Amino acid sequence: MQFLITLALIVIGVLLFEFIIFAHEFGHFITAKKSGVQVNEFALGMGPKLFGFKKGETQYSLRLFPIGGYCAMEGEDAESDNPRAFTNAKIWKRMIIIVAGAFMNFVVGLLLMFVVLVQQPSFESTIISGFAPNAFTASSGLEVGDKIVGINGYPVWNIKDLQFAIQTMQCKSVDPDSLEVYKEDCANLPVRTFVELVNNDEKYYGAKLTDEEYSELYQILLKSAAPIQAATTKEEAYDAAKASIDLLYAYKDINKTEKYTYPEIEKRDERFRYTADVEVERNGEKLTLEGVQFYTEYKSEEAAKEKNTKETVVRYDFSVEPIEKNFGTVLGQTVSQTASLAKTVWQSIVMLVQGRFSFTDLSGPVGITKAVSMVASEGLKINFMSAVNNIIFIMALITVNLGVVNLLPFPALDGGRFVMLVIEAITRRPLPRKFEYIINGVGLALLLIFIAVISVKDVWQLVTGTFPSM
Repeated sequence: MQFLITLALIVIGVLLFEFIIFAHEFGHFITAKKSGVQVNEFALGMGPKLFGFKKGETQYSLRLFPIGGYCAMEGEDAESDNPRAFTNAKIWKRMIIIVAGAFMNFVVGLLLMFVVLVQQPSFESTIISGFAPNAFTASSGLEVGDKIVGINGYPVWNIKDLQFAIQTMQCKSVDPDSLEVYKEDCANLPVRTFVELVNNDEKYYGAKLTDEEYSELYQILLKSAAPIQAATTKEEAYDAAKASIDLLYAYKDINKTEKYTYPEIEKRDERFRYTADVEVERNGEKLTLEGVQFYTEYKSEEAAKEKNTKETVVRYDFSVEPIEKNFGTVLGQTVSQTASLAKTVWQSIVMLVQGRFSFTDLSGPVGITKAVSMVASEGLKINFMSAVNNIIFIMALITVNLGVVNLLPFPALDGGRFVMLVIEAITRRPLPRKFEYIINGVGLALLLIFIAVISVKDVWQLVTGTFPSM
């Protein structure tokens, strides 16, 4: 049964990927046909032809390897005297033909995103509804009701933007003697007390806590944490922490039988935090909160001892308000989150150029296949449809990625060809065709080499077990 489920997921993944390729090439195909340009072949897949047929002037083919496709237009990459050649079409028609492929990628992205979102019971906003008892963000400026609209200059339109912005923040050293750090340490004191009481409930309460009793104790912790996070001095924060501990021990009157002391705040020479300048809307006004600290943890005790900031993770220490699901919000979130995928792809390219992403963070066809497999496996831990939805979301990301990357002004890509058409429109004469063919040929060769190198890197990471987790 497991084999059949895995096989079904593989088939779904391949079909969705081929649908993405088909849509991109169909964009070129249909606009070329409507513009009077002769299309010699419309192929799905690459390599040897499995089968095909010819209708009119166009050969339709299905090829062996499901890794691409093409729409071969007369005169696109070679000289042609045919009056219906691509190079003989009006320049505005050629521009439309070139960008139509990427446009269809975005259309497919919208469609796939809609399929994913329409199944959700509600959506998440970027308005803070509450904090964890030891939330770093609450101790360094954020408040309940704040609507996060930007992080480090990155516009936040929806929850996907918020997640991306938080996950790409940088960990750096902060002042260990600051009020914010002191409040964070104070907030951790009653949390440790709570954990002690819960883990040893039979010792303190004479019996296991029921779910209702656990909830009551947690609410005491949650409510008594607010004064710590809102404190304006270190003394005020420590007094609030002691008051919170008192309230926890007062639950079921164990303070009458148990003696306890207040822990001291541990002083350290260095503290590391994921920090960001956060732009929020608060009470109808836009504010920029500088140096907001997000909950930071080391991945292991060894990393903590070595203070290895590369082995740290950022945690969400706040919750957000839900968005009610209706037809309008489904459409709104579909457009917004699809646009955010495009923005994420572009920002990732910028970060790659800036050196914030490395060569090992890139993935080619092998890495993408592995990523799809990983998200499908995670979904299967819940049920089959969760696995399918994870695949659909990854495919939405892939199609938007293809759309954005294809529009980059690099030779052989649609964006590079479009730039050449812009130059032709400005100068009112075409670039020498031989020069154009050489530039596109060299660009294509470089792209193929790049993909090959990335694929070898992906295989090496898979063999050595260093492929990054999702």
